[in-house]
Amino acid sequence: MKLRNSFITGIVVILPAIITILIIRYLFLTINNLILNPVLGFFAPHIKGTGVLYFKYLIKGLIFVCVLGLIVLIGVATRSIILRRLFSFGERLLYKIPMVNKIYTSIREVTNAFLAHGKTVFQRVVLVEYPRKGIYSLGFVTSESRGEVQVRTKERLINVFVPTTPNPTSGVFFMVPEESAINLDMTVEGGLKLVISGGAITPSYTEEQSKRGHELGELGE
Repeated sequence: MKLRNSFITGIVVILPAIITILIIRYLFLTINNLILNPVLGFFAPHIKGTGVLYFKYLIKGLIFVCVLGLIVLIGVATRSIILRRLFSFGERLLYKIPMVNKIYTSIREVTNAFLAHGKTVFQRVVLVEYPRKGIYSLGFVTSESRGEVQVRTKERLINVFVPTTPNPTSGVFFMVPEESAINLDMTVEGGLKLVISGGAITPSYTEEQSKRGHELGELGE
């Protein structure tokens, strides 16, 4: 009984290795027959003596490397499929968790709406007085105003998008005089986190940054 179990265990251990060797051998022989003979037939008349033998081994070596490369590519493609399926499964789980699904949906919508080719349409973060004087809203500068809008106004205008919470894909758009907007040191990513979390996640701000902000404010005055 023990002998039979040991024999079965041994088969289970070596079987994957044997199958792997057989697959590699089959691929190597198949590609070898398709490539080696035609290549040798073409170059053999131009090669003298033992050069034919060396050339044959060189081609076989290249074919073997190609077979290994093919197996690696298949493995990479398979892993990509598996990873995509795992990501999709994890995403479905996130959509089923209360509150988490809303946060994840908002973040995903922001990514799809505002990120293109790895670059965000937002240039920097500013504060604007909205919805009335004395109340500030976080906004993102998208560009400087140009064309007729800029020509017909005295002030230098910037285009500012003020998003809503917790879904920053909707919001209001303003053309604000540049001197009326307060520039912030926080990154666009930090600003988005602040908006999506409704102020619960506040980007860190060091004392050095605070001093620099006061200096810039004094210069602006």
